[in-house]
Amino acid sequence: QVQLVESGGGLVQPGGSLRLACAASGFAFSTYTMGWFRQAPGKEREFVAAISSGSISTSYADSVKGRFTISRDNAKNTVYLQMNSLKPDDTAVYYCAAKRTYWRPDNQLYDYWGQGTQVTVSS
Repeated sequence: QVQLVESGGGLVQPGGSLRLACAASGFAFSTYTMGWFRQAPGKEREFVAAISSGSISTSYADSVKGRFTISRDNAKNTVYLQMNSLKPDDTAVYYCAAKRTYWRPDNQLYDYWGQGTQVTVSS
């Protein structure tokens, strides 16, 4: 049974940091591209970042470049999203997702999705 379980969300002040984690099971994690997406209230889900299976390639949305860093630990079947200099506009439910190839990592044609973790940036 495939599972993607996000953790690490919460309430943080503007300018603060959070580190999200996504623990994967039930599939060959080390061979899959992993991505992070987010959905703010009243908005469509959007791409945040992606990382290839061997961590050779990464991709970021323009809105998070220089502030967010995606990484993975294939030994732990876990992908991370380090979020720094957080802004109120970063408030959203964050989802991790997995797919077989790195082609078009920003599209939403991923095979597996987690349930999401809430990130709220507010003073």
